[in-house]
Amino acid sequence: MKIAPPSCEKCFEDYKDALNELQDVVKLYKTAPNEPKNQKRVIRTFELTHELALKTIAEYFKKQGRIQPFSGSRDATVEAFNEELIDDGKGWLEMIIERIKFNPLYTEDFQGEFAENIAKTYIKLLENFERKLKNKLD
Repeated sequence: MKIAPPSCEKCFEDYKDALNELQDVVKLYKTAPNEPKNQKRVIRTFELTHELALKTIAEYFKKQGRIQPFSGSRDATVEAFNEELIDDGKGWLEMIIERIKFNPLYTEDFQGEFAENIAKTYIKLLENFERKLKNKLD
């Protein structure tokens, strides 16, 4: 039995749920930013949220009749920027680069820096994406 892929709207709902969770985790993180457990939780929740953003972007383009296989997250990000789904293409590309650089084998110093970037910068980019896509879908 073949299962139909989720719709753009379903992907967007899943994304919004993950973003809400990330917002809650970032609030907790800000109470104890040097706690490795909080840093790891921020990073894990961010990664899920970012993946759902990318999936939502792909489904949005399918809905628009522009089905194109993206060769990776960078292509999807560039296309989303061109379509004005995101307003800071450079910031989104930096998110991707940091995700690539982040590896559980890196030192806790990088983990702390990555968590801090998520809490200060990347969450705002994800919130802007939510706002822009909501306007496009309404």
